[in-house]
Amino acid sequence: MNGENNRYWLNVGTALAIGLAASSLIFGWFYAKTKKSDDAITVTGSAKKRIKSDLVVWSAGVSCQSPQLSDAYKQLSTSVPRIKQYLLGKGIADNQMTTSAITTTTLKKRNENGIETSEITGYSLQQQVEVRSNDVDKVAQIAREATELINQGILIESNAPQYYYTQIGDLKIEMLGEAAKDAKERAERIAASTGNSVGPVRSARMGVLQITPADSTEVSDSGIYDTSTIDKDMTAVVNISFAVD
Repeated sequence: MNGENNRYWLNVGTALAIGLAASSLIFGWFYAKTKKSDDAITVTGSAKKRIKSDLVVWSAGVSCQSPQLSDAYKQLSTSVPRIKQYLLGKGIADNQMTTSAITTTTLKKRNENGIETSEITGYSLQQQVEVRSNDVDKVAQIAREATELINQGILIESNAPQYYYTQIGDLKIEMLGEAAKDAKERAERIAASTGNSVGPVRSARMGVLQITPADSTEVSDSGIYDTSTIDKDMTAVVNISFAVD
């Protein structure tokens, strides 16, 4: 009887030992697979492209001052057509020019302490002529030369032109693709250095676009859109996490 009991418990113990060993192997394999599948590498990829502005917006203002409002208006109504005629002569089409409304400022006398009084001494009228054109180089040159109107007795103030690139939407898609390709190449080089390979994408996040003056190193967390230069650099950035096999 005792022999049968001993054999019984021996068989039970053997079965338990085998079961524990098998469970350990299965758990170890599952843990290793799970841990391996959790391995990932996150890299930043970027792409840069030189672009040239294809739209320019430039405005020039003229102001006239006189003790009488009617005289100031008469001067202004003479100066603005002369400015437009000047621009037409430089090759700017009439439909590329827009004339703003007239702004009127009442001038008042100041006392000996520099404090403005209620006595009116005259009027100052201002008006802007704005040019919008795709001929960026031509308008840039005109903006530099427009002060020659001063020699003709027109008190013109030339503002700095604003330069834009209107195809950003289409180019953005292309640039993000190039940045993603750069990110994968970086990830593959890092993984290969440790004897691993890159698996599928786990997550991807697009960074902000940086449109800066050519060769500028300026960056901003909120992105940059330079309008002061004709030639610009457009930079796209992506952060991608890849599985590692």
